[in-house]
Amino acid sequence: MWRIAAFYAICFVAVIVLQTITAVVLGTKAADPATVLSQWISLASVIVATWIMLRGVDKLPWGEVGLDRAAASPPLVARGLAMGGLTIGLASASLLATHMLRIDAAPPGSWWGDAGYSTIFFLPAAFFEELFIRGYAFAVLRRAAGWKFALITTSIVFGLLHLANPNPDAEAILAVIVAGFFLGAILLVTRSLYAAGAAHFAWNWVMASGFHISVSGLPSRDPDYRVVDSGPDWLTGGPWGPEGGLAAVVAMFVVLFYLYGRYQRRMEWNA
Repeated sequence: MWRIAAFYAICFVAVIVLQTITAVVLGTKAADPATVLSQWISLASVIVATWIMLRGVDKLPWGEVGLDRAAASPPLVARGLAMGGLTIGLASASLLATHMLRIDAAPPGSWWGDAGYSTIFFLPAAFFEELFIRGYAFAVLRRAAGWKFALITTSIVFGLLHLANPNPDAEAILAVIVAGFFLGAILLVTRSLYAAGAAHFAWNWVMASGFHISVSGLPSRDPDYRVVDSGPDWLTGGPWGPEGGLAAVVAMFVVLFYLYGRYQRRMEWNA
């Protein structure tokens, strides 16, 4: 466990150092945690910590955490994008079709500008969370106690970390824990943290830019239109967004069963 503690300690020190440098060079507002630059700083810090622990301490290849060249192949990344975007997209579309969500007009703006902003904001945020939870720490837990323990532990931690987001409740946090299993299963099946990060990014981007709806309690920018909750919160997710409701959980379980079946078959073949 000292390896995991050291990894997170290095992350903490690296982000403090990088934020301090940013504040000195560009001003304190640039280092605000809510800014796009801060998301890239956080991603850089976890990359540094991963490199130090994996390559400097453990002397292991990047494939140990799903970051080798094969893991970055375009088909794997595309598969991750599809699984993330389609899962939450179909769940949200089903809520719209059954009038559990509705589309309201919003002040005019630039859809493309918002889509671009969401891309540069959610891309580093998604890959930071994947590296922070399902990168080095996942690999250490998997070596120590097996993939099931690693998957369960990291998924629970992933959910609990979202308690810091706006408007958390028990159902929303449980749904995020399921999302942890969903993303962890993508990592296990594809052996690619790039694919898991792509799925995470696509999930958030589809909600923010496609549907203009809250992402884990964080409000979207809503140029031209917004999607509004008009059904029961247990189904739609309420202020948390669709990912906190039963519709998204059911969609994730469908994909989870498929991924788990594939992973089990691979384990049997390898045995």
